[in-house]
Amino acid sequence: MPIPATYRIRPMRPADVAAVIAIEEQVKPNPWTASGYQHELAGNELAHYVVLCHDEAVVGYGGYWLVADEAQISIIATHPRWRGRGLGERLLLHMLAQAASLGATLVTLEVRRSNGAALGLYHKVGFVVVGERRGYYKDTQEDALQEDALLMNLEPLQAAAVQGQLAAWQAARPGTTVIRAA
Repeated sequence: MPIPATYRIRPMRPADVAAVIAIEEQVKPNPWTASGYQHELAGNELAHYVVLCHDEAVVGYGGYWLVADEAQISIIATHPRWRGRGLGERLLLHMLAQAASLGATLVTLEVRRSNGAALGLYHKVGFVVVGERRGYYKDTQEDALQEDALLMNLEPLQAAAVQGQLAAWQAARPGTTVIRAA
């Protein structure tokens, strides 16, 4: 029987930004900049970002903004070589549990209409489509390629339900350690 891989989820640090950008450049048509992430980490008290590491390597990351009782998921991404292992689900469940512990009762996000993998994950966790933004994603400077965003909500965010999903995920895939911010 193979030994399961071990992962750690911990708060993103400025030293992680280069690894995050390296992943971002592979998975997003319009990646954020290093200075954007540095600002989020140092200058935005509403921002909450985490990284998922295998050994010491960053293989995924996620973030959200918490405004009053609403968490707005801004990003969830895993390195292409690490996809298909449920790591995006683990990141999402971790962020939902964290947001619930901080008082969030509503979670919102935008997702590309064509992103079937993400839509499947969000529906699995309980998100529902509540609207759309036409032409939201513009992938070229000429704005020739545009794609709609679906707006999704998870409400109410119930800490107990998220904790149950986390426990089920952990039981099915042992080996993830969560490191809380100091």
